[in-house]
Amino acid sequence: MKLIECVPNFSEGRRPEVIAAIRDAIAAVAGAHVLDTSADASHNRCVVTFVAPIDVVADAAFAGIRTAHELIDLTTHTGEHPRMGASDVVPFIPLDGATMEDCIALARQLGERVGRELAIPVFLYERAATHPGRENLADVRRGEFEGLRAEIGKTPLRTPDFGPSAVHRTAGAVAIGARPFLVAYNVYLGPASNMPVAKEVAKAVRGSVGGLKYVKGLGFEVDGQAQVSMNLVDTEKTPLHQAYDMVKMEAEARGVTPTWSELVGLVPERVLFAAAARHIRLRNFTPDMVLERKVRAAVTGGESLSEFVGSVASPSPTPGGGSVAAHAGALAAALAQMVAGLTMGKKKYAAVDAEMREIAVRAAELGNTLAALVARDASAYAVVAAAYKLPAESDVQAGEKARTVDDALMHAAEVPLETARACAGVAELALAVAERGNTNASSDAGVAALLAEAGCIGASYNVRINVTSLGDKSRGEPLAREAKELVARTRALVGQVTAIVEKALG
Repeated sequence: MKLIECVPNFSEGRRPEVIAAIRDAIAAVAGAHVLDTSADASHNRCVVTFVAPIDVVADAAFAGIRTAHELIDLTTHTGEHPRMGASDVVPFIPLDGATMEDCIALARQLGERVGRELAIPVFLYERAATHPGRENLADVRRGEFEGLRAEIGKTPLRTPDFGPSAVHRTAGAVAIGARPFLVAYNVYLGPASNMPVAKEVAKAVRGSVGGLKYVKGLGFEVDGQAQVSMNLVDTEKTPLHQAYDMVKMEAEARGVTPTWSELVGLVPERVLFAAAARHIRLRNFTPDMVLERKVRAAVTGGESLSEFVGSVASPSPTPGGGSVAAHAGALAAALAQMVAGLTMGKKKYAAVDAEMREIAVRAAELGNTLAALVARDASAYAVVAAAYKLPAESDVQAGEKARTVDDALMHAAEVPLETARACAGVAELALAVAERGNTNASSDAGVAALLAEAGCIGASYNVRINVTSLGDKSRGEPLAREAKELVARTRALVGQVTAIVEKALG
């Protein structure tokens, strides 16, 4: 299962009932788990951290955005923190089994829906940005709600990716993106009289003006105290303890000593382990020394792939050939994404860098579709099996059963047809990466193509066997015809890929 973290920031930190409504809307989506809700009255902002499987995370984020859109009015909103929307920023972060390309695809999917259904302009940012000038959130949010209201749509940089070219009257605009894990970390420098020092320290720490490269910093007055507010956007390259040490050094150089610090939201355990090991000068520390990690590994052991293979091997009709075909297609998509990733950022392939980034995102989308089809195919068979068990003791019952069986068979044919379509799409990507991707990975492109072909053919078998079982076979003829066409198209693409691979292999 691919898990995604989402950390939406909402422009409300003073009304507990509104914060609760937003949190509850997110939590009400099946599969979404709210891990933390942090609110600050001075900033007038709250941050909700939740995780969800990739197929429901965008729905949960949309539920939060829709509730904020209904309950927050930016025309009356004030607070220390910059903001341009009721739902100000919504980032997706890859967790177990997920990739950054998955999150980029989710940002696009959610952005299109927010613009279409809520008429809120959406700017894609960070890794999802469609323009280099919108990678940095601060640039997207420059001028805040009031400034954007006057400038939106007047330049390419201020033209949203989705939705109208006018801010929503009360909900403003929203930045939706994909990024690595970010740690929100604040260090306090005593009373508000130290605010000039806090602002100087924040500037010294901030990467954009020569400080720590992966740190964003601002000085705020919060509850009568001077605060250096930081976002650590890459804790592998700029760890937590390094950010604190620099704040402490810069503050003490100005005659001020930090009083305390805080985390906003959640933090990966490795970040705190690294800080602790640094503080007590612990040599040769690794997270594997932590008891709880060993316990979790022992208790939750087992691989999902192994479980899937075991389920296929069991004497049960599901998961069967249709699910395996979808799984083969998902693996093919993963390989195509891998080859694109091995091409991106390489000087030798600069001319195709943008294309490879799009291929990686498209491969992630198709892979997620195919992964979902693994379960859907098994569910479709279960419906067919249930239909065949209906009674047929009278003519009325027999007629009703025949209609129900045919409807179930049609659905059971439509699902693998979706698999065949997706596999054909993966074959197109395999050809693209074979032709223009990293030549050192040409064999991987070849394997992707072969798996896509196997998935497409296998799916077509499932389409045709269900169509053959129909009482009224004419209903299924268009599906069977399309399945055969998809197989022919995929075979042609795979033939081109194998020719390229054979040539590369000499």
